[in-house]
Amino acid sequence: MLETLFFAKTVAVVGASRTPGKVGHDIVRNLVAGGFLGTILPINPAAASVLGLPCLKSPRDYDGKIDLCIIVVPRPVVLAAAEESIKAGAESLVVITAGFKEMNQEGADLEKQLVNLCKAKRVRLLGPNCLGFINTENNLNASFVGKMPIKGGISVVSQSGALATAILDLAESRHLGLAKMVSIGNKADLSEVDFLRILAHDEQTKVIVGYLEDISSGDEFIKTAEEASAKKPVIILKSGTTKAGMKAASSHTGVLVGSETAYGAAFKRSGVVRADTFEALFDYATAFAMQPLPKGNRVLIITNAGGPGTMAADAVEKAGMQVAELDRNTNSALREKLPGAASYGNPVDVLGDADPDRYVAALMAAQDDPDVDAIIIILTPQAMTRAAETARAIANNLTGGKPVLVSFMGGQAVMPGREELAAAGLPDYESPERAVNALKAMYEYASWHNRPPRIVTRFRVNRRRVERIISRRLRTGRLHIGEVKGKNILQAYGFQIPDGHLATSADEAIEIANCIGYPVALKIVSSDIVHKSDLGGVRLNISSPGAVADYFDLMMIRIGQRAPDAWIEGVYVEKMLNPGLEVIIGMSRDAQFGPMLMFGLGGIFVEVMKDVTFYLAPITENEAVQMLKSTRSYEILEGRRGHKGVDLTAIANGLQRISQLTTDFPQIAELDINPLIVGEVGNDPWVADVRLTLQPIEGGGQS
Repeated sequence: MLETLFFAKTVAVVGASRTPGKVGHDIVRNLVAGGFLGTILPINPAAASVLGLPCLKSPRDYDGKIDLCIIVVPRPVVLAAAEESIKAGAESLVVITAGFKEMNQEGADLEKQLVNLCKAKRVRLLGPNCLGFINTENNLNASFVGKMPIKGGISVVSQSGALATAILDLAESRHLGLAKMVSIGNKADLSEVDFLRILAHDEQTKVIVGYLEDISSGDEFIKTAEEASAKKPVIILKSGTTKAGMKAASSHTGVLVGSETAYGAAFKRSGVVRADTFEALFDYATAFAMQPLPKGNRVLIITNAGGPGTMAADAVEKAGMQVAELDRNTNSALREKLPGAASYGNPVDVLGDADPDRYVAALMAAQDDPDVDAIIIILTPQAMTRAAETARAIANNLTGGKPVLVSFMGGQAVMPGREELAAAGLPDYESPERAVNALKAMYEYASWHNRPPRIVTRFRVNRRRVERIISRRLRTGRLHIGEVKGKNILQAYGFQIPDGHLATSADEAIEIANCIGYPVALKIVSSDIVHKSDLGGVRLNISSPGAVADYFDLMMIRIGQRAPDAWIEGVYVEKMLNPGLEVIIGMSRDAQFGPMLMFGLGGIFVEVMKDVTFYLAPITENEAVQMLKSTRSYEILEGRRGHKGVDLTAIANGLQRISQLTTDFPQIAELDINPLIVGEVGNDPWVADVRLTLQPIEGGGQS
C-alpha cells in the first residue's frame, strides 16, 4: 500500500527554503504544523536550518534510512536531486516541480528520464507538477496546500492541484473530514489507477472522490474502478469530454460516439458515480459520506412551504425515482401530530409557522414508514422559523436507517441552521433539486452495488468463417465491408439473413428473384458507395420479373451518372421478409475502452432525436435489456395504447451477439446494422442492411 509514501517515518524536503511563501518553505511548515511525528529533514546546502530544523546539504548526509523525499528544486536539477535521494535509500519520491511534459518536448524528455530512473531502482514517483499529498491518519501533510484537514472518511485524488485546494477549502467550510488527499499531477508513474487500488483497501477511506482530465489506461481503469466501487463509492468529475470523435466516422454509431459517451459508458460499467460539475462532485461526496444508502427509490418530502415541496416532487420524478405513497399508519400519525391545515400527503407540508416539533413529528413518522426509502427535508425562512433549533432537532432524532438530506433554502436567515447541520454531519443543499440529484446518485450506486453477478453469455458461432473473411480483406487492404460480406459475418454469429445473391446482369437478377421468391429488393454493391439509398442504389418490394429487369437497368444507369468513379460489383437481389419495427444496433471501438455498443430506434429517432444508448462490451443479458430500457422510445418497443410490442428478448439477444463478435475480433473498428427489422414475440428479427469498417491489428493476430 505504498507504505513509504503514505506512512513514511522519515521525510526529506529537497529544496527546503528559509523564505516564507516559497514552496520549499511551506512544505516544511506544513509537515511541522500538521503534527507529523516522524523525522523531518530539510535539505538545503546554503542554509543551516529551516523553521528551527537543522539542514543537510544532501539526502546522503543523513545517517539513517529516508523513506520519502519531496523534491522542490528547479527543473534542471530535478534529475540529480532524484538520483541523490534514491542513493540515500528513498523508496518514494514526490516531485513538486513543474515544467515537464505539460510544458514542452524538452520537459517531456526529462520526465521520461526521471521515470526510467525510478523504474530501474524500483522507486515509486508521485508527480511531477503536483501539490503533494496528505494523510490525516498519521498527520502527514506532505504538500504545500493549507492547514491539515480534520480527519474523516473522504479521500481525494485530483489531477488538478488547484481543484484539490478548492476541495480542501470547501471541506473545511462544511466540517467534512478527509482521510487522504493526493495530487497526481502529470502521473508519470503513480496514476489514478494506483490510488483507486490503494484507497479501495484503505480502512480510513469510506468514499473516494476524484477529478481527472484524462485516464491513463482504459482497460485497467475499468477493472480497478469496478473492484473499488464494489467496496465503497467512487465519485469522479471528468473534464475535457466535449469534443466529438477525432476521426471522420462513416457509421451512425461512429458519428454519435465521442469521448463524452465513452467515459460515460466506462463509468456506468465500473460503478463510478459521475459528477458533471464541481458543485455536484461535492454534493454527492457529502451525501455518501454522511448518510446510509437508500434501499429503494421511494422518497418522502417534508416542507414548510408548498412551492419548494412541489419543486422537490418534480425533481424526484424527473430523476426516475418515486414520490412515496404513505402507509396508512403514517398518515394517521401525521394527522395526530400536525395542525388540521397541514398537508398529510407527499409532500408533507408542516406549514409556514412550523416549529421544530412539527418537523420532528413528520420525520419520525417518515422513518417508521416501511414504504419510504429516503427523506428530503426542506426549510424556508419565514417569520416564525427557528432554523438553528430545527436543525438541532432534526439531527437529534435521526434513527440512521434511511438517508435524510436537507435543503435549508435562503441566505443569512437560515445560516445558523446550516451551520448546525454541518456540525451534526447532515448533508445540506441550497436547493431541493441539488438534494434530489445527490439522492439519485446514491440510489443508482446502490442499484449497481446490488446488481446480479455479471454473467456474459457465449453463443455457439462459426468463428472460422468470420476469420477467413476478415483475413482476406486485411491482406488486400480493403477495410470497408459492405452488405454482402457483412451479412455473411452476421449469419456466422446467428443473425437471420434474408436469402439473396449477387447479380451482374438483368437476366441473372430475374433468375435469382424467381428462385428465392417475390417480393425482392435490389441493392447496389460497391465498396466505394457507403450510403446506397442516397444515390438511388436501393429498390424495395419488387414483385415481377419485368420489374426486376427494369429496375436493374435503371439502377445501373443512375449509379453510373451519380457515382461515375465507383467500382460496381453488381446488384444484390434479396428476398423481402415480413415488415416490422426498424432498430439500429451498432459498435464503435474506442481507443481507450474498446468496443462501444449502441442501440436505438431507426428513422427520426436516431437521425433527429439521437435517442440512442451506449454500453461497453462485453455485456450481459441484463445489461442488454437495460440498454433498451434507457432509451426514451422504450414505450414504443413495449407497445402501448393498442399497439403491440416487439420481441425485446430477440433485440437483447442481438446486442449480446454483436458484443461477442466485436470482442472476438478487435479488427472490427465500426459496425452498423441499420436497420434490424424486429417483429412481435416469436418472429425472428432480420438484418436489412449492415456495414463494417476494419482496422489492422498490431502484430497481425486475429484476436
